[in-house]
Amino acid sequence: MFKTIFSKLVIIFISILLLAFLIVGIMLIIFLDDFITEQKAASLEQSGDIVSNSYEVYLENYNNLISRLLTRNIFQTSLKLYSRYTNSYIWIVSKEGYILFSEPDIPQQIKESMMDIQGNIKLPDERQYQKAMSGQNKVIKEIGDFYGFFSNKAFKDFGNKWLTVQNPYTYTPSYSDEKIVYAVYLHTPVPEILKARAEVFKFFLISAIVATLVSLVLIYFFSQRITKPLREINNTARSITQGNFGERLVIKSTDEIGELGRSFNQMASSLENLEQMRKGFIANVSHELRTPMTSIRGFIEGILDGTIPEEKHGYYLNIVREETNRLNRLVNDLLDLAKMEAGEKKLNIRIFDINELIRISIIKMERFITEKKIEVSANFEQENMKVLADPDAIERVLINLIHNAIKFTPEEGMIVARTWSDKEKVYVSIEDSGMGIEKQEIDLIWERFHKSDRSRSQDKTGTGLGLAIVKNIINDHKETIWVESEPGYGSKFIFTLEKAKNSNN
Repeated sequence: MFKTIFSKLVIIFISILLLAFLIVGIMLIIFLDDFITEQKAASLEQSGDIVSNSYEVYLENYNNLISRLLTRNIFQTSLKLYSRYTNSYIWIVSKEGYILFSEPDIPQQIKESMMDIQGNIKLPDERQYQKAMSGQNKVIKEIGDFYGFFSNKAFKDFGNKWLTVQNPYTYTPSYSDEKIVYAVYLHTPVPEILKARAEVFKFFLISAIVATLVSLVLIYFFSQRITKPLREINNTARSITQGNFGERLVIKSTDEIGELGRSFNQMASSLENLEQMRKGFIANVSHELRTPMTSIRGFIEGILDGTIPEEKHGYYLNIVREETNRLNRLVNDLLDLAKMEAGEKKLNIRIFDINELIRISIIKMERFITEKKIEVSANFEQENMKVLADPDAIERVLINLIHNAIKFTPEEGMIVARTWSDKEKVYVSIEDSGMGIEKQEIDLIWERFHKSDRSRSQDKTGTGLGLAIVKNIINDHKETIWVESEPGYGSKFIFTLEKAKNSNN
């Protein structure tokens, strides 16, 4: 199910339509809720003012028995009229939460639960009158079951969604200085909102059906335009998985599908390059392993079958040992390079003196320097140059660069090590007076096993991995390394390191 693009597009479009209708419907319902509620609340608020005026006439005549009875009957009659007119329960509530008048009367079972010892009816929840009696004379409007009051089964025919308007008043009768605080409560169900919702949903249902039918037709034609180039991409991908890396797409569109096709072709070219690199890597590793292995095998067989005389055994066994050491270096370099590229080599970053590390590295290479009578000089901008890096990793960079410089520098040549700083960076360079590097070779020297034709005759002991390891170490430090070289004028390798704060100290 949903395996084809057509079916997925159908689901997506219908889902979007339904979501859009749902959002618009919710917004309309909220709007209708607010609109009808505000209209109803305004009407109830006006009725509350009229009821309040009538109630205050009753209060004004409270001390006169005959007038009190007469105005009470008039007030109760007006209360009934406005209750029917507004289709609402109308209460007169005292400051303490007692219901003084109710029209229509509260159902008996509820009234009994609300009576106190003196038989007065009091609202059971302080939240039902606290806001209205706070003294701010602010009209309170709420929608709900009035804190559970209208959730009673006695009101099940009206539902539990009621609009409550609480009008607070303060009145001082002429016969007294004491202020009377009371509130007129008007509760009414809101069936109009439910009716409006039903009409909205009916409209939505019809609109959704029509929109869905139109969408299905459009989706069919739209999906055909998408699936055709995708099928071509799929067929070409299958061909590439079978080893046909030369396969390419021909897509003329300029939209996202066309962009995908161009990206696919770029990926295919990258895969073709990677395949060539893989083959080249295997060939290089095979060559680098086969050459010393062939030498080792030949010398050992010569010793065993007597071809090599006994007095030459020591000489050829030394060669075997050197070739074994070379194999060991090759395997170790390959393992280290693989760990670096996989991010498994963790750097131990700390502050150290790069000038001192250069001196130590040169001392370690002293035997090779002496053998070729090379003059080595150091040109440091300042005596101590503190950097923030992994000293062991940077020492390996220096050893590799110095060793390369020694290999390609002729006898009685020169190697110069320099350090200087610029802003937040320290620059380190190793320069030799060797044969230099061809321009077209400069970008290739960082690749594994790469050796220029001119260097192969001079580099018999290297693994071809040194500069690749150097590049990875510098990259892990998030720094840069580059080479400046011209054939016949030597080479200068330069890399950067982060300058330690307060490095002058």
